[in-house]
Amino acid sequence: MTSSRRDFLLTALSAAAAGAVPTLAWANDTDAAFNKLLADIAEEVLVLSPTSATGLGLDKDQRAGLKSRLEDLSPAGEAKWADEVKSIEARLRTIDRKALSADAQARYDTIAYAAESGKQGVRFPFGGAASGFFGGTAPFPVTQQDGAITRVPEFLDSQHQISNAADAEAYIARLQGLAKMLDQETARIAEQAAKGIMPPDFICKTALGQLKDFRKTAAAEQKLVTSISERTKKQNIAGDWHARALKLVEGSIYPALERQIDTFSKAATKATNVAGVHRLPDGAAYYEWALRLGTSTTHSAKEIHAIGLEQNKQLQARIDAILKKQGITNGTVGQRLLALSKDPSRFYADNDKGREQLIAYCNDRIADVRKLMPQISHLDLKVPLQIKRVPVDIESGAPLGYMNFASLDGSRPAIYYVNLKSTTLWPKSELATLTAHEGLPGHAWQGAYLAEHHGELPLISSLIGFNAFIEGWALYAEQLVDEFGLYANDPFSQIGYLQAQQFRACRLVVDTGMHAMKWTREQAIRFLVENTGRGQQAMTSEIDRYTVSPGQACGYKMGHNEIIRQRDRAKQALGGKFDLAGFNDALVQSCGVPLTVLPSVIDRYIAKQQKA
Repeated sequence: MTSSRRDFLLTALSAAAAGAVPTLAWANDTDAAFNKLLADIAEEVLVLSPTSATGLGLDKDQRAGLKSRLEDLSPAGEAKWADEVKSIEARLRTIDRKALSADAQARYDTIAYAAESGKQGVRFPFGGAASGFFGGTAPFPVTQQDGAITRVPEFLDSQHQISNAADAEAYIARLQGLAKMLDQETARIAEQAAKGIMPPDFICKTALGQLKDFRKTAAAEQKLVTSISERTKKQNIAGDWHARALKLVEGSIYPALERQIDTFSKAATKATNVAGVHRLPDGAAYYEWALRLGTSTTHSAKEIHAIGLEQNKQLQARIDAILKKQGITNGTVGQRLLALSKDPSRFYADNDKGREQLIAYCNDRIADVRKLMPQISHLDLKVPLQIKRVPVDIESGAPLGYMNFASLDGSRPAIYYVNLKSTTLWPKSELATLTAHEGLPGHAWQGAYLAEHHGELPLISSLIGFNAFIEGWALYAEQLVDEFGLYANDPFSQIGYLQAQQFRACRLVVDTGMHAMKWTREQAIRFLVENTGRGQQAMTSEIDRYTVSPGQACGYKMGHNEIIRQRDRAKQALGGKFDLAGFNDALVQSCGVPLTVLPSVIDRYIAKQQKA
């Protein structure tokens, strides 16, 4: 959903920061000082991460200079990020936390957690302060899902808005920046390779294939060129945009890409097939840090592995009961689910018409859930949402589904992407729960609260998030639509929902298995296929994802577990005063916190309800 390598120029927006504090009535002077600090930090982070400014629709007015820039991936850029997280920690120490209001204390703890995580990442040559601050691991600069070629073309097409000549000039400047970014990544690949650090050979093969396929495409047909050409022509923005973009792709970007392919290819000759990061220097400590980022808990790999095994058994028992009611009794749960996954009637046709029908079905599910939202939440959010196919040029290495949050200025809706390299990746029975996760009431609802209330919230709330909370909410959202009866007359979609929950439990097993217990890639794929009944192709893609994002996949179920634990605690404390929609809103209105901070959020919800 985001990049972990961000750029930093601290001086550009110092004047803007002073006017960035939301016009709210602070509880006390300490709150006011703290929120001024949060505003300063937010402006600094936007300069660190200019593509985030664009994604949120904030690259205008006093921030317009950010629209011409991409991240700085050089060692100097990394050093500036390290300085930033240390500076945040130092400035937080000037605030008397005990004097803050309860809401402000939660924000204090949240930003302190992010800064501390960033500082811990500095110790690893493949970690980084930016990765820690934003809460995601990406130990290698280029993989099947990371890197400039994977991210920037789609970003420029879908997020870089073009309304006038200045916007088009900024696009051209970013094309120039893309060539520089590629060379920065290439230098990083060479630096890591000299230390024996590189992705596994199977990752190298996929990533190199994507890079080579991108290079094979005629420059005039590249999205980098056609996007600016078509949009400026449609809006009658005068200028030789097509020719300028074409020249940059042919003369700067393609040569830089060729250098990257050459360097990566040489590094790949020494790659092994070991999937886990335990093979890296200080790999055990790195994975411990990765689990902290992924789950915002202190659970060990061994503990998380055991939780996954136990919850897998519990969910398989529930699926077994439904399968038996449908007369499906032969074999293990995994075998029965795998047999179902091979039934052609469970899939849309694997062609363009089938893909259109699949996306239409997802849109229908969004419409169904919108009718349930007044029972799930009191927030009355509008949540404009588009459902799109993952771009063809990156689908081989992309996740099976993901969300790009809406811009804060309302110029771009949330976009829910479905990987349709093959429709056989998605049985019909699994699409409703995927749509609840990525769309409503999942990620799109989370992002909509930030977008539709951004004037009332510190900007930093839209810039950082915590994997276990964000993904835990989306998994909880899947549970909510089941609890409200969406599958009452659709047992196979309910199986799909439970299978999705079980799949997340199995993620706990395979992620820890590969990175801490030295499981092979094949062992991890086999475990997923045999236990979840999902297809070999889809599970191979998933395992490859976990290989290059250690710890991230553990956040889903760990976050979901904690949200359910907190809901049970609130129910017990409040009895008849418990309001499910109010509880859900308390979660969303927290804007995302580490799981260690979540109990204090629910404490405030309980106290408020008790006084009502």
